[in-house]
Amino acid sequence: MRLRPPAGTIDHPTTADPQKQVPMNPSVLYASTRTPDATTRCQNRTREMQLIPEALARAHVQERLYEAEAERMARRLARASRLQRRAERASLRARRALAQVVMQ
Repeated sequence: MRLRPPAGTIDHPTTADPQKQVPMNPSVLYASTRTPDATTRCQNRTREMQLIPEALARAHVQERLYEAEAERMARRLARASRLQRRAERASLRARRALAQVVMQ
């Protein structure tokens, strides 16, 4: 019979939903050290320490997504300003052409 690791490890997370995961702030990380049972304390600390890289990776991915979205918005804005300048030049050419036709 094969034993499964305790729930909440990297291989078997408690949940995939980031909103339902254990927060990684120090007050929660060390709150479990107040329990009298040493094995429970050790398991909780181990689980929390194993989940820290996942939390860092999640934060890194979120940061990359934010940067990509900001870059897309900057490109969209640059393209819009280029198109606006092109339209203004076309409008000016049309006015000149109309003025030349009227003057003749």
